[in-house]
Amino acid sequence: MPFIDSHCHINFHELSENIDDVLAKMQQNDVQSALCVSVNLADFPQVLALASRYPNIYASVGVHPDYEAVEEPTVARLVELAQHPKIIAIGETGLDYFRLTGDLEWQRERFRNHIRAARECGKPLIVHTRSAAEDTLRIMKEENAAEAGGVMHCFTENWEVAQAALDMGFYISFSGIVTFKNAVQIKEVAQRVPLERILIETDSPYLAPVPFRGKLNQPAYVKHVAEEIALLRGVSVAEVGQATCENFSRLFKL
Repeated sequence: MPFIDSHCHINFHELSENIDDVLAKMQQNDVQSALCVSVNLADFPQVLALASRYPNIYASVGVHPDYEAVEEPTVARLVELAQHPKIIAIGETGLDYFRLTGDLEWQRERFRNHIRAARECGKPLIVHTRSAAEDTLRIMKEENAAEAGGVMHCFTENWEVAQAALDMGFYISFSGIVTFKNAVQIKEVAQRVPLERILIETDSPYLAPVPFRGKLNQPAYVKHVAEEIALLRGVSVAEVGQATCENFSRLFKL
C-alpha cells in the first residue's frame, strides 16, 4: 500500500547528508513520493536540486514566517521561481506568533504576498499557523486564498479552525503529533475531517511519530501517521494510504 509524505525538509543537513539512505528507507516503507518544502530563498536551490534529481521528490517555493532578516519574497519572484515543473506549491507560508513577538506586520505582509503569488501562478498554498489561527484565517479570507487552495500543514488547531479552512477548500495535513498520547484535540480533528480532505506528513527532520518520538524523523515514518489515523477512524491503513495519495495528486494537480 503506497503512502506520500506531503511535507518534509530532506534538504536540511540532518537528512541531505544521507539522502540515498533516506530514499531507500522510503522505498522499503512504501512511501512513493515526498514534497520537499522550501523555508527560505537562500536554500531554495538545494530544494529544487533534490526535486530535479529524483523523480519521486517534488518541491515548493516560499519563505517560512519564522525567518526574520532574510530576502523578502515578492509576488513576482515567487511566481518566477514557481514556473519550474517540479515546483508544485507555494510555501511554506503563514503566521507564527509562538516563536516571535513584537510588531509582526512583516509576517502578515509576507503571507499576503504568498497568497497573491499562489493565485497568480495557479499553484496551491502550504500554510503554517501557530498561535495565530484567527489572523491566519482572516488574511486567507481577505486575500481570497480559496481561489488558490492549499493545505493547513502540521495541523494542531481545534475543529472550528479546521472547519473554517475546509470551508475555503483547504486540505488538513496531520504530522507525527497525531500519534502523541496527549494530542487529544488533534486526534478529534483527525476523526472528523472528511477522508477525501486529509493529507499525511512527517515535517521531518522534526516531530517523529511514536514509536520514534524524540529521534530524527524521516519520510519513511509517514506510514505511522497513516496507521494512527486509520485506528482513530476505524478504517484500514490501506484505505488511509490510498485516500491520502489520491488527495495529494488532486490538490497538487499531478
